[in-house]
Amino acid sequence: MTINMAVLATLGYGLACIGPGIGLGILIGKTQESLARQPELGGRLTTNMFIGIAFVEALALIGLVAGFLFK
Repeated sequence: MTINMAVLATLGYGLACIGPGIGLGILIGKTQESLARQPELGGRLTTNMFIGIAFVEALALIGLVAGFLFK
């Protein structure tokens, strides 16, 4: 019984998306919580949130590219 490597790569990428998805949820949720506590820090918190989102999304994109390369 052989397993198609493309199916395994797709399944692996699907599982790899779980981590960045959870990370984005935590990051945005904590930013909203911080904004509710200290609204005067809105500009700095939003900037830091977008920098964090860029790093988390980079992980997801690296996983996507790796899935296509090792197919």
